[in-house]
Amino acid sequence: MNRRSFLKKTAIASGAAFAAPYILPSGRLFASTGVRLANHVVFCLFAGGVRNFESVNKGEGNLMPNTIVGAESISSDIATGITSLPTFGSPLQSSGTLFKEFRYKQGSTGHFNAHATAMTGVYNLNDVNLKQPPKHPTVFEYYRKHNSPTQSAMNAWWVSNALGPYPFLNYSKDASYGPNYGANYIQPDSLISYEGNDVLGNPVVFQPGDYDTTGKIKNLLNANFSNTNGLFSNSIKNTPEDRLVLEAFLQNAYQSYLPLGDPWGIGAANYNNDLGNIFLAEKVIEQFNPELLVVNMQDVDVAHVNYTQYCNNMSKADYAIAHLWQTIQNTPGMADDTVLIIAPEHGRNAEPNTIIDQYGRYALDHTNDGMSREIFCMVVGPEGVVNQNQVINAEVGESIDIVPTIAKVLGFYDDIPSYYQNLMGTSLNQAFV
Repeated sequence: MNRRSFLKKTAIASGAAFAAPYILPSGRLFASTGVRLANHVVFCLFAGGVRNFESVNKGEGNLMPNTIVGAESISSDIATGITSLPTFGSPLQSSGTLFKEFRYKQGSTGHFNAHATAMTGVYNLNDVNLKQPPKHPTVFEYYRKHNSPTQSAMNAWWVSNALGPYPFLNYSKDASYGPNYGANYIQPDSLISYEGNDVLGNPVVFQPGDYDTTGKIKNLLNANFSNTNGLFSNSIKNTPEDRLVLEAFLQNAYQSYLPLGDPWGIGAANYNNDLGNIFLAEKVIEQFNPELLVVNMQDVDVAHVNYTQYCNNMSKADYAIAHLWQTIQNTPGMADDTVLIIAPEHGRNAEPNTIIDQYGRYALDHTNDGMSREIFCMVVGPEGVVNQNQVINAEVGESIDIVPTIAKVLGFYDDIPSYYQNLMGTSLNQAFV
């Protein structure tokens, strides 16, 4: 991707698409009163619509060996076209609790709508607008308003894919919350060059000497934040101090990626947008030790037109999540003090559509049938905090339970006003010791 197409894609795509990173004003107003279970939560939306049949139920064999326990071989019918990536020893399930029959029970099975549910703890039935923030506060707002006043906004991060208006999920329209309580936001595939839709890496686009150009693009987009029909507060600005920290962070991230375009040593052709998101999320972890980080993956959404690539990207996402957990466990301050939550935003239909890929496999949509509401959720964490190697086979848990679970882990659930608690689900207490 050349600079002209990059600028066009990021700066003039739409009023909703602010893709450059930004730092919000630091500080909080209230101290939390609850007891923390851990000091860090990473929530990974294994997104794009993942069907239980190809994931936890392993209908095509274990496409997620780094996540799900079980050595079942991928069926011969599906093996062709699937990338084989390394495994990291024990699957994540061994270090946590798997809710196999989780549910996204209400609302359209669309990506933004389901993302909004997972990040607000509220089913959004008739009030979702793709050009506006959600009506209800996000997990970032609850965390930043109701947590300790000694921490800065550097502790909350939202790393998203470019597909859709995901930056809007940073904060809500709620007058009691809003942009002053949002997270730091970064959209990796607008900062790292991609060739086509599937390969990370054209290092000639961002060499270290080109950094002034990226800074100008960032400043251009920052200037547009307050020019979006009044939806964004003028307070969303980089302070001089935070700008220096952010620019140094980005430059270091580029330099760690640029030499080969293969930062994890798995071959440049194996990277896609999802791995790029996790790569930048890991850089945030290593530098900032965030207390709350949410990162999404979206590339399995290719299932609409290519079932084989859907399975292939699921395998890549599985590797990326395991790599993320390894980074957490190898990062001082995060190791043994982090709860990782993994969940798709929604599932996919039981019956295929009429599109056939090059291997003769039918594609899958997500149009509100029963299976498109069947998902899983996994809670991973240290012994003594999270129940290890536990599988809950009964239908337990919903998308709206993720926000209260995060609030419980970080100790601020009881500080959220009862009005909002009444809108939310309940903590997934079965996952915890």
